[in-house]
Amino acid sequence: MTAPDGTSTEGTTSAGASTASTSSAGIGPLEARLRATRDAGRKLLVPYVTGGFPDWERTVEACALAGADAIEVGIPFSDPVIDGPTVQEASERALAAGATPRDIVGAIAGLDTGGVPLVVMTYYNIIHRYGHERFASSLVEANVAATIVPDLPLEEVGPWAAAADAAGVETVLLAAPTASDERLARICARSRGFVYGVGLLGVTGERAVLARSALDIARRLKAVTDTPVLVGIGVSNAAQAAEVATVADGAIVGSAVVRRLLDGEGPAGVGEFVAGLRRGLDDASGPSS
Repeated sequence: MTAPDGTSTEGTTSAGASTASTSSAGIGPLEARLRATRDAGRKLLVPYVTGGFPDWERTVEACALAGADAIEVGIPFSDPVIDGPTVQEASERALAAGATPRDIVGAIAGLDTGGVPLVVMTYYNIIHRYGHERFASSLVEANVAATIVPDLPLEEVGPWAAAADAAGVETVLLAAPTASDERLARICARSRGFVYGVGLLGVTGERAVLARSALDIARRLKAVTDTPVLVGIGVSNAAQAAEVATVADGAIVGSAVVRRLLDGEGPAGVGEFVAGLRRGLDDASGPSS
């Protein structure tokens, strides 16, 4: 079992032993791309779109055109542990419309993102039912670069991460504000693509003010890794994205994107919002961006 903050409630399992053995794996294409973008002076932007929601395919493509550096596509799950009300509502509507993991992954293969990498976010139950190797293979066939599995903590990630590594899928790990510095270092060593800094304790959702913990986790992660550090959960607008990027390498924005879909703004409205996030990050980066 796992807790919403990403820690295990069962202690270290045998899977934990395998995390150390894979920590020296080479840098994958997603991470290489994000590193190059960061090193060129541009802050990174990763919006989230709920797969299976009406017009989600065109929304992903709109995000790519608007300047996203990678795009997170959520595969809905009936019992999420980290999704707040906005993402849950979108997921429920997608599931009610008949969305399945197979259909979403299959549709990803046909998207035109102009080379912008795609990252699948889903829960471990879906991966377990698929089978590690089969799920990893399906992602490769769909040109998915990486996965985020928020309910699979460091101690239990080994078997999935090994299958993903073997297939060429990068596994992004979450780093919670409650983790010790020693644990953060181990999370960063195992994470591929980027490290997902959790901006606050709680579920996803828009906040009026960026939590102080978002800057704190970014600072702590940057102190222990050169892997790109992006902060999400509670990053809701261009000003907050720019603020968190004063410390982090970039921002992940989910609920604010999904709310625009729920409000009927469609791909065009999301594209306009993401373009605004892009401008905010670029303005904050200065002339070098």
